[in-house]
Amino acid sequence: MRPILLAVSTALVSGCALMTPPTVVHQPMSTRPAPQPVASQDNGAIYQPGTARLALFEDRRARLIGDTLMVVIEEKTTATKAASSKAARTGGTAIGLPAITKLPGASLEGINVSASSNSTFDGSGNSAANNAFTGNVSVTVIEVLPNGNMLVSGEKQVSINQGTEYIRFSGIVNPVNLSAQNTVSSTRVADARIEYKGKGYGDEAQTMGLLQRLFLSISPF
Repeated sequence: MRPILLAVSTALVSGCALMTPPTVVHQPMSTRPAPQPVASQDNGAIYQPGTARLALFEDRRARLIGDTLMVVIEEKTTATKAASSKAARTGGTAIGLPAITKLPGASLEGINVSASSNSTFDGSGNSAANNAFTGNVSVTVIEVLPNGNMLVSGEKQVSINQGTEYIRFSGIVNPVNLSAQNTVSSTRVADARIEYKGKGYGDEAQTMGLLQRLFLSISPF
């Protein structure tokens, strides 16, 4: 019985190490466009309102559910923080017992008692972060809000040998920020959520198992 429990426990630990954490990107990652309305009867004209997707004077920028656009990821963050603090405290106390005869505790008479304390504190801390992320990812319009803004979401996967790298992106795009090439900078996307993760032997080796995390959190050492 014990070998079976040991094997099950080992499988659970290994399985936990292989699991990919859930994504925080808006779902679904893609969607199909809304069904086209039934076309009106062909009247012989070149322009047919029932089949025309855009007006003749409009460009091909995304504006409907199911349309795609390209997000140019150009994220760069730099942050530094420094803090220091100092504190000092000094105190002293002196007590003297006069010489008084014929009183209880006469052996302590004439003794002087003194005490002093000194406490100092000096602390400092520094932290710095410098991150850069560039690339391109195509996303799909999954919802058009009442004010015309678009909720977009998309994913790109690249598999090389035994590993898979993928980029996920979602956020709110204002159509005004779309360029003529149907692209938008990630710095102009509201509520942007960007993920760059991997799956494979390299990623598994860097993932701590469930029991390992449990022991780490409860261990007092």
